[in-house]
Amino acid sequence: MTEPEPLQQIDRTCVRYRQRKLAYFSGCDYFRLASHPRVKAALRAGLNKFGLNVAASRMTTGNHVLYGELETELADFFAAESALLVPTGYATNLVVAQALKGNFSHALLDDDAHPSVADAARLLDCPVLQFKSRDAKALALAIHRCGPGSKLLVLTDGMFARDGAAAPLAEYLELLPKDALILVDDAHGAGVLGRTGKGTPEHEGVSRRRIIQTVTLSKAFGAYGGAILGSARLRQRILDRSQMFVGSTPLPLPLANAALAGVKTLKANPALRRRLLANAAHVKSSLREAGLPLTETPGPIMLLIPRNAIETARLERALLTAGIYPPFLKYPGGPEHGYFRFAISSEHTRPQLDTLVKVLCRHAIAWIAS
Repeated sequence: MTEPEPLQQIDRTCVRYRQRKLAYFSGCDYFRLASHPRVKAALRAGLNKFGLNVAASRMTTGNHVLYGELETELADFFAAESALLVPTGYATNLVVAQALKGNFSHALLDDDAHPSVADAARLLDCPVLQFKSRDAKALALAIHRCGPGSKLLVLTDGMFARDGAAAPLAEYLELLPKDALILVDDAHGAGVLGRTGKGTPEHEGVSRRRIIQTVTLSKAFGAYGGAILGSARLRQRILDRSQMFVGSTPLPLPLANAALAGVKTLKANPALRRRLLANAAHVKSSLREAGLPLTETPGPIMLLIPRNAIETARLERALLTAGIYPPFLKYPGGPEHGYFRFAISSEHTRPQLDTLVKVLCRHAIAWIAS
């Protein structure tokens, strides 16, 4: 991979790129809470009150009351029995896998899941079978291959970052044995999907009883770090068995304070989620009316895969001419030659959204939503 040119974020919906101010439809700060005054003020207050770093593991001398406050707020937001903070979103799945190592006969892995999920599967000390992404029939075949009496863990994304699709968790739970669990990396669904933003499990209408939900605090909540949402028993098992958790310095305190403000801000302002979904629906419906073949997905993300380098360059030029930063990505697990991913936020203005629609209607060639 080639390191991209740096961007300077200059307000809540724009970046500076090559001395130009451009509308920004990338990144995953869905509510732009990273630049929200309340979250920024909490970051400054946390630095002034607590300093930067506890400089020790939570399991030695680095525990702090603020971590418990944030975990309590997260457990309440997601209606989970317990929450456990970890330093990064990527680490959440690895920490869970270390804690559950040896508990399962087979791990069943969605083949489009985030790299952190695939890394976690390899830590479980059991055979890993991949199945076609979001395909319940493919999962059923994988379950059958494991044989009767198998103890299974399914590993999947909740809302998939590439195109905004959601894992069919209800269908999965119908197929799985009653003692099976699902590890859901809900980095993108948390705060976004579901009637109250509890993520993919709420969107799918399933109980948390057989689900472990991992989230990041750097997307919907505008801060940094990760959290594991599950049972109190799982939390204790992590404390007992995860070397990654025990050996890590926890989240810097100013970031924990900012994350606490982010969770509270999103919880207190349901209009943010309504505005996000309305913005995404406006763009998607406008593109469908223009004849672009967008598949229905619940997330505020749209995927466009150009057929060749000429089309890529043409769309990049059109976006730049219209004052939009071209979000062309090459990411592990994605199309080999790259793709455009457009992420809508609650803070984009109607003129910004309409300009994006106009450019894509004129220049988009190959839209794929699955």
